[in-house]
Amino acid sequence: MPFDQQILDELAISESEYEMIIDKLGREPNSLELGLFGSLWSEHCGYKHSKPLLRTFSSDSPRLLVKAGEENAGVVDIGEGLAVVFKIESHNHPSAIEPYQGAATGVGGIVRDIFAMGARPIALLNSLRFGPLKENRNSYLFDGVVHGISGYGNCIGVPNVGGEVNFDKSYSGNPLVNAMCIGLLKTEQLVRATAGESGNLLVLVGSGTGRDGIHGASGLASRTFEDDRELRQTVQVGNPVLEQVLIEGCREGSRSGEIDGLQDLGAAGLTSAVVECASNGGVGVELYVDKIPRRDKGMEPYEVMLSETQERMLISIKPDKLTMIKEVFDRWDVECNVVGRSITSEAIRIFDEEELIADVPIKHLVSPPLYRLSGEKPRYMDATANYDLASVPIPLDPEQTLKDMLRSQNLASRHTVFRRYDHQVQTGTVIGPGGDGALIRVETSSKGLAAATDGNGRLCYLDPYLGGMIAVAESCRNVSCSGAEPIALTNCLNFGNPENPEIYYQLENCINGMAAASDLLNVPVISGNVSLYNETQGGAIYPTPVVGSVGLSEDVSKTSTLGFKDEGDCVVLLGGSGLLGDVDSFAGSEYLDVIHGVVAGVPRIDMVQEVKVQKLVRTLVNDQIIKSSHDCSDGGLIINLVESSIAGGLGFEGSFDVSGRWDACLFGEIQSRIVVSFAEENESKLYDACNSHGVDVLMLGHVGTSKFALKDVISMPMDTLEKIWKSGLDSLINDAE
Repeated sequence: MPFDQQILDELAISESEYEMIIDKLGREPNSLELGLFGSLWSEHCGYKHSKPLLRTFSSDSPRLLVKAGEENAGVVDIGEGLAVVFKIESHNHPSAIEPYQGAATGVGGIVRDIFAMGARPIALLNSLRFGPLKENRNSYLFDGVVHGISGYGNCIGVPNVGGEVNFDKSYSGNPLVNAMCIGLLKTEQLVRATAGESGNLLVLVGSGTGRDGIHGASGLASRTFEDDRELRQTVQVGNPVLEQVLIEGCREGSRSGEIDGLQDLGAAGLTSAVVECASNGGVGVELYVDKIPRRDKGMEPYEVMLSETQERMLISIKPDKLTMIKEVFDRWDVECNVVGRSITSEAIRIFDEEELIADVPIKHLVSPPLYRLSGEKPRYMDATANYDLASVPIPLDPEQTLKDMLRSQNLASRHTVFRRYDHQVQTGTVIGPGGDGALIRVETSSKGLAAATDGNGRLCYLDPYLGGMIAVAESCRNVSCSGAEPIALTNCLNFGNPENPEIYYQLENCINGMAAASDLLNVPVISGNVSLYNETQGGAIYPTPVVGSVGLSEDVSKTSTLGFKDEGDCVVLLGGSGLLGDVDSFAGSEYLDVIHGVVAGVPRIDMVQEVKVQKLVRTLVNDQIIKSSHDCSDGGLIINLVESSIAGGLGFEGSFDVSGRWDACLFGEIQSRIVVSFAEENESKLYDACNSHGVDVLMLGHVGTSKFALKDVISMPMDTLEKIWKSGLDSLINDAE
């Protein structure tokens, strides 16, 4: 074997896979050819451990304009000749090594996936997870990631309208940085990732190619790592100013109708872009590596092909359109060079100064080995499922417990994060960060697009199937709270090493749960990303599927936010016939973790009830019966009520009875519940709607002024609660510094 084990490990190629390569080629590959296989057969590009499982997702919908997985992102028809394009992707491993650039280039990469299809990016969201801020390393990662997202996103002029930030020790040293982008286009302007017909020219536009990001897909995203010092060169470096003009140049070219294909140079760089476009077009390519502009001296062809330098796009055009394309990019001051052409022979043939240095059939590169493994139920699950939740002691002071919960890392205000993001640029934001979901106005239309990202690794750890189901349900629920109907999903599956049978069990069962919820809600999965090998120092992160949902509002003027609106309004709980103080509601809750330091129990969800509640709240919003709506989830009912009070600058006067254990009643987490407020004159309309949808409703109380009160259990000034909630995360950050 001409390549030693160290080289194979660097490329994440096993000995058996190397033998497969020899068998397919009928010869030994040279180093460049092996690099091509290493990148495209990596977990990040080839999905070799996850693709068989991903087929579980249903992707059928008359709205879909491309099949899931066929293009850079999913495309959904929203009527009036318009389509929405969206996807979520991870940049976990790069962010763990260089948090600023890792997060920044994660934003840049997902934005390119969107405008690569001819769409204008109109909104960004993110889902972030870190270890506890009290640890210096986690604080450093948190600060770098947030600054990277804001630094890049604010520069390119795309509003960051929402997302989530969570903390848990399982993410210490291995943060999750998942970025989602939404774009809008006219359906006739949809562009595909293809090399076009034989004879087409391949044109590289954007940045010169450097050494940053080499082995990013194979060596970084496809294996675990313990020491990041030697991996810094694998992290890409972003240039948001160049990205902004690249967006405009590519969109101008797309609108001309003269571009046959457009593709982002993301993971695996030029290798992936060229091979995917060739495969999609049913052609081969000749690539002239010496024609590729380089910003670093002395780069070898191997480095050029595997570089993941950002802000680059590959365009396929007919030869007679070259002058037009050059004129477009000259106007935007973006470099534009012919680097290859399409050929009839379905192979990638790479030349350097007219010397053939690589020749590999396309079909071999796009057909990595697929592994369907056998999972094993994690040993801890029996212990967590059988934990006696009733043994948890009842705190002595409800008010102190509320204070402790409000200042905790996962419930405190995220304003210290969101204030760094520009969410008003493009002037289309109707609901920005801090609510259940975001809402963006569709230009030239009365329509609006709602969006949310959600996931709960703790629930998936306790029961992967139910946790996966809840992730889908909650993301859609947050969209429904705005009045929009969820129309499609994207997801990012963040897990540990799939070769570990217990991790594979988590992955398989989470996917099965997500697929089941998607089917029951009738919302297809149209795009996504898989990030595996999220482990440091022998420990895996919580299994964390993040679900991004997009909903359609036919009338953006009819919407709802979480804040209470007027004193005296009625407040009710949809999906709650009573508050029984059931200790089973402690399962995986913030209360159980924050107050008692315990992660245990089995989460629950009734999907029949979930479907009914979501349909009901959408009806109530669009019929303008309610003034506010807020998903009741993390922290339980009382946290939900406090958040709605703070958001509205008002108080709450509770009238409901606390039965059973007060801590379970107030802080227990039960799915499929939404708190809404409405004017008293709409009470009969609300109850009629609840009856017609078959949803239980419970009167909670009324909107007050300056006090938060619940009979004889809690009575506190709102300004006290607001101060605690708003300062919680800032205090943790300052303590870490």
